[in-house]
Amino acid sequence: MARSAPAARGVVFADGVRTPFGRARPDGLHAGTRADDLVVACLRELLRRNPSLPPERVEEVAVAAATQSGDQGLVLGRSAALLAGLPVSTPGYAVDRWCAGAVTAVTTVAACIAVGALDVALAGGVEHMGRHPLGQGLDPNPRFLAERLVDADALDMGRTAEALHDRSPALTRRRTDEYAAASQRKFAAAVAAGRIGADLVPVATSVAGRGWGLATADELARPDTTVEALAGLRTPFRPHGRVTAGNASPLTDGATACLLAEEGTAAELGLSARMRLVGFAHAGVEPGVMGLGPIPSTEKALARAGLTIEDIGLFELNEAFAVQVLAFLDHFGLADDDERVNPYGGAIAIGHPLAASGVRLMTQLARQFAEHPEVRYGLTALCVGLGQGATVLWENPHHAEYEPTAASATTASATTASATTDGEAR
Repeated sequence: MARSAPAARGVVFADGVRTPFGRARPDGLHAGTRADDLVVACLRELLRRNPSLPPERVEEVAVAAATQSGDQGLVLGRSAALLAGLPVSTPGYAVDRWCAGAVTAVTTVAACIAVGALDVALAGGVEHMGRHPLGQGLDPNPRFLAERLVDADALDMGRTAEALHDRSPALTRRRTDEYAAASQRKFAAAVAAGRIGADLVPVATSVAGRGWGLATADELARPDTTVEALAGLRTPFRPHGRVTAGNASPLTDGATACLLAEEGTAAELGLSARMRLVGFAHAGVEPGVMGLGPIPSTEKALARAGLTIEDIGLFELNEAFAVQVLAFLDHFGLADDDERVNPYGGAIAIGHPLAASGVRLMTQLARQFAEHPEVRYGLTALCVGLGQGATVLWENPHHAEYEPTAASATTASATTASATTDGEAR
């Protein structure tokens, strides 16, 4: 008689941190810091913030980078785990899905947790764009262009953003500038309210001509940004275009990491359950309009979870370009100033260190869930270079209808019972 498959176990996001994000240039915040050391700082901070977690219980470390060479190479998850002081028995690996690298690191280890291959894992991403500019070392197959598999403009992210403007007259330059200015305002308000600094990892810095220092805050924000000032910026990707440095994310150095655990194991170890994974999806679109990627990935994720866009109470959307977010909002019938969308601002203000950004979105959503127990579901989503989208759905443990996953509750009860029996036996 065939055995039935075991029920999927609940996966929780227990904690998330990131380094301050810095300008990707020779005098930027992290110009003198190695990329792998940025990751190490995040891993160590997670262990410090969760003292009830024995390091030997971490069973996997997955770290993403879009450029996997130099200080972003050498099987980054494994090398960072060793540098962070985790036991030599802790394995690790590297991930690449460009802007959705950290998302893929999270969903991959989460899937392993759900099927019982792991109980506890660390996942994150890093991008030192000052040392590894976007596209560095790439050698696209000539067939991409010769056989018209990919338009030449699809390899230039700014031009893909211009292509979204071309597709819809409603996606005007004015709207993107207004959205960008609002992102700066919201981020400044979040910083002032203490909502950003709580998840930042202080990092030692060394910048030529300035000596040693300590990075404790993001470097990129421009809180005094106005729509009028943005209107005067040039359009570098196309003459008389609509995409500017002001309505796009700046080039950024930074790293992120998070702690994921099986729901029952989290309870056993005294770890917080700040969010529970509901589902996720990745999708492909034409590379020339890669900014549309989060639309089909969100539709797919919602359909698989049996939810609709109306069920989502908080959205963390990566602001690679303002036009990409606006295209998403238009598709799903959401207003440009919907209060549920990026309430802390986004990558236009904070920066977008490619493979690291997905966990920043998750960490911010987790904090927002605690502030809004009335919200049951939220999502994090990004567009991805070469025509992809990534969406992850999360449930709020602070919501009144939240219940532990049955399989995880059983595991937790069995663990507690086993511990009690062992104690009595001793």
